[in-house]
Amino acid sequence: MPHLLILALAGVGLVAGYRYYVRESKRVAQALREAEASLNARERAEGPTLERDPETGVYRPVGNGRAR
Repeated sequence: MPHLLILALAGVGLVAGYRYYVRESKRVAQALREAEASLNARERAEGPTLERDPETGVYRPVGNGRAR
């Protein structure tokens, strides 16, 4: 009989551990998505504006100090 009790306790422990693991993995994934979205928004805001050079057709940053 004690074997069944130990087996039942081990099963309950495994289920609780699995539920904790799933909850934490979802929390970490959400935090990573938020951090990535924040980084992407910052890069878009700080990124240079590009302007097409009519002579060459190449896009270059606006106001990069080149003489025209």
